[in-house]
Amino acid sequence: MADYTLSVCAEMVFLDLPLISRVERIHALGFGVEIWGWADKDIAALVATGARFTSMTGYLTGNLTDEEGIAQLLASAERSLAVAAQLNCPSLNLHGTGLDARGLPVKPVEVVTGQMWLQAADTLRQLAQLGERAGRVFTLENLNLAVDHPGTPFARAADTLALVEAVNSPALKMNLDLYHAQIGEGNLIALLRRCGPAIGEIQVADVPGRQQPGTGEINYRAIARALEQMHYRGVVALEGWASGDSTEALAQFRDHFTC
Repeated sequence: MADYTLSVCAEMVFLDLPLISRVERIHALGFGVEIWGWADKDIAALVATGARFTSMTGYLTGNLTDEEGIAQLLASAERSLAVAAQLNCPSLNLHGTGLDARGLPVKPVEVVTGQMWLQAADTLRQLAQLGERAGRVFTLENLNLAVDHPGTPFARAADTLALVEAVNSPALKMNLDLYHAQIGEGNLIALLRRCGPAIGEIQVADVPGRQQPGTGEINYRAIARALEQMHYRGVVALEGWASGDSTEALAQFRDHFTC
């Protein structure tokens, strides 16, 4: 049996239920739970579910590269850390820039300059310091530009890895999303091995369609074997839609990651 924890994003399954009921259903099925933004959620009700929360979005607004955006990002990260403490959630997720409700960058970027790279690394260093003091880990998620998130800077897994390694803090890791990486880069098992200790979490969904493993082209059974060989002990989270019945989709996800 694999040593990693299986978790499910409550934003994308059991969509006929209110969010709290989704969390309760996922928890009852034996999975950890992930959420996106917290500002519109009843935190006390989430706590009362007894669920194990493994990740949440670690900011409300802002970005990594301009003065106003950095100030917003750092301030909302501090507020997010307080919510994470209430939920006992160890990981707080970040993106290369702030995203709107459709997953598109609030400030699209066509060319990422060298100065932007330096500023992003410095901002992430400050976020890591906040995480260290709070005993939490910020994770930087790779995204795809071709389908879901055009105009997002620092989107490739190679980009997030470079920034995480530059900061070199135990409180900043990669959220390696294999759905996005398959669209943007491919060669997933080699990517996993290259990222190795920089990984704080792995998110999965199949391509095309962003549905549970087994619905598309990614060989997630081979991914699971590679993770076992790597002795990976973190979280593997389904951040994808159910192709049909959500309970069956979660069973299919578990099956692909039960070595």
